[in-house]
Amino acid sequence: MLVIWIILHYYVGMHIARASWPSANGRVYESIYLRESYRDGRRVRKRNIANLTHCDPQEIAAIEMALQFKGNLAALGSLDRIQLRQGLSVGAVWIVHETARRLGIEKALGPGFAGQLAQWQILARVLEQGSRLSAVRLAQVHAACDVLGIRRGFDENDLYANLTWLSQHQQAIEGRLFAARRRQRKPQLFLYDVTSSYLEGAENAYGEYGYNRDGKRGKKQIVIGLLCDEHGEPVSTEVFRGNTQDPKTFAAQVKTASERFGCERVTFVGDRGMIKSGQVEELARVGFHYITAITKPQIEALLAAGVLQMELFGVEVCEFQHAGVRYVLRRNPLRAEQLAASRADKRGRVERLRQERNSYLAAHRRAKVSTAERAVRARLGQLKIDGWLQVEAEGRTLQLTVNQAALDEASRLDGCYVIKTDLPESAAATQVVHDRYKDLAQVEQAFRTCKTAHLETRPVYVRTAEHTRSHVLVVMLAYLIRRALSRAWGPLDITVAEGLHQLQTLSSIEMRVDGGGSCLRIPAPGTGSRALLKALDMSLPEALPHTETRVVTRRKLPERRKPH
Repeated sequence: MLVIWIILHYYVGMHIARASWPSANGRVYESIYLRESYRDGRRVRKRNIANLTHCDPQEIAAIEMALQFKGNLAALGSLDRIQLRQGLSVGAVWIVHETARRLGIEKALGPGFAGQLAQWQILARVLEQGSRLSAVRLAQVHAACDVLGIRRGFDENDLYANLTWLSQHQQAIEGRLFAARRRQRKPQLFLYDVTSSYLEGAENAYGEYGYNRDGKRGKKQIVIGLLCDEHGEPVSTEVFRGNTQDPKTFAAQVKTASERFGCERVTFVGDRGMIKSGQVEELARVGFHYITAITKPQIEALLAAGVLQMELFGVEVCEFQHAGVRYVLRRNPLRAEQLAASRADKRGRVERLRQERNSYLAAHRRAKVSTAERAVRARLGQLKIDGWLQVEAEGRTLQLTVNQAALDEASRLDGCYVIKTDLPESAAATQVVHDRYKDLAQVEQAFRTCKTAHLETRPVYVRTAEHTRSHVLVVMLAYLIRRALSRAWGPLDITVAEGLHQLQTLSSIEMRVDGGGSCLRIPAPGTGSRALLKALDMSLPEALPHTETRVVTRRKLPERRKPH
């Protein structure tokens, strides 16, 4: 403080000057100078003493406060001139922001106001899932503007407009993030899968009726494709119309890997419903390979042709080749036990129904046996076990009969699966092919996290094509942050939701000097928060510059144009 006083005493006309200007690419740049005003005869001139643009914001805030009290710096130490009051929650938003910075998300979005709003939409999705309106309200609780350095006020209309900006820059953002994470190490394997998400309303640009994985009848949906690298990290997402079949989404991903990401030697991993003969031809045209699985009817066809024998299915993986294609097969004993238990459970349910009907027939002599028999037979068909379990009437009593030969045939392939690939043995061993196909579970885990209460892709309330694509992109980038937090806090046996709830209790302290500026002091975290920070190898700053940015909500939501 003595050094600052000496400098300010010498340069009596000093002040902090800020200059900002937009660039051609839409970014807003800002320069900060320590500037002196002085008289040259009758003219007042200015000269720059120092360029503070790259200084720490806390240092700039300290200099600015000292300038305001340069005539009496001792007043800063007078407690009656300093007001302390509770500030906004800072722990959770700072941790999530720092994680986004480490992952390269902040740099991929850019430093301008649009990039800051986009980053807040992602952080808000991690902290508390909801609409754009709820994201604005969340910024009134968390120190988002202070952490992100947002100096302009915003409301939900700005966030909706920001969705359009995100859509226009999606490919560039995904490309910068991919380049930052991969550098020169291009992936040689991609995992790809699709899911659907239902809509609230009927006017979404991508909304159509289709195969609904959410079990929501009578609602339109969108189809979402997620492309991940070999580690299960999402690299790109795309939205399709709700009635698009899985294989029809595949060509766009091949183009993404070859043209946008510049990959030359790639193997695509997709499930049995994704990569079919048409998709195999598309991959061959660009020199890519595939790993997928075949269906149960295809396995039975190979068995009938004598190409495959049941003896080859075992706990250990086995391989054979046919017509230039490698087949990797295995029987999963756990899956076989699950299917056997499922059949036993279904049989038990039918048995209970049979006993109920027999009791009713015994108590009601005028009840028809044929009616009770039809009810049990309908339940057998509903549970899809009528191929090996039948019901017969003996007098006024119903009996269940098991067709053992049909049951053996139905359970013959329990736990059996066959993976096929065109990769040469020199590129991937048998176990490697098997393990890479099993990696698809990472994509399925990403879908579960993104669609459920963790990040809540669904239900989708936006309507336009641009907003829908951006909504899905925001969820994908939020998943990257949540995945990093989960890996760090997993050994502590703490979920991401529990960790963020703990950190949200850490609030800032606003320190304001009468007639001067203010800053946010961050108290030392407690034991629980320190453990979370240590797991992430992070430490909170002691203070933050206070922007005092006004964040408001408007009652009238933005008008949304109908989709074309």
